[in-house]
Amino acid sequence: MRLRSFLVAAVCFALGLTGLAQEVNLLEGSDLTKNWTTTGNWKLESGVVWLEPRPGEKGWQRYDAYLWSTRQYTDFEADFEYKVDKGGNSGFYFRVGDVKTPVANGIEVQIYDSASKKETDKMSDHDSGGIIPGKPPSRRTSKPAGEWNRFQITNKDDKLVVRLNGEVVNEVDLTQKPLNSRPKTGYIGFQDHGLPLWLRNIKVRDLK
Repeated sequence: MRLRSFLVAAVCFALGLTGLAQEVNLLEGSDLTKNWTTTGNWKLESGVVWLEPRPGEKGWQRYDAYLWSTRQYTDFEADFEYKVDKGGNSGFYFRVGDVKTPVANGIEVQIYDSASKKETDKMSDHDSGGIIPGKPPSRRTSKPAGEWNRFQITNKDDKLVVRLNGEVVNEVDLTQKPLNSRPKTGYIGFQDHGLPLWLRNIKVRDLK
């Protein structure tokens, strides 16, 4: 009886771990309300999220217009594709403790039309794959404006690894300054920079 109880407990524990590790599609359903909240003009159609800024919507300091997850994450893997127009600019946010102040209380992986820059241009944290604040990508691997790019972002035990189109472009120790002051747990989201943006296949695996 003890052996049977032990085996049952072990199976339940294993199933629990498997459940935690399941990849979740955050674009399920016919609208965004199941997994996201926003006041911005984000539209979901045929599995693609399209940000079409309204007339007069400019800049990046309209934080409630960002696309924010309804739940918080600690350790996770995020996998998604993005597309921008020429000169496009956005960002993937995580560890955002307060969505009203994401720049001061979160970390951003930059989304940008870096392919339009010259090869000789020095890369900064504002190139695609850069970590804001302060961590430029190691190489420029983003595709030209109008083409789909794929990000795979892993945040595990204060280690951040960013892959863009299959190549590692950033590896960061989040216990080091200036990122060590950011919360361990927080919301994830996408920036409304007042510029068109397309997203698809947004999937997150909880690693906590």
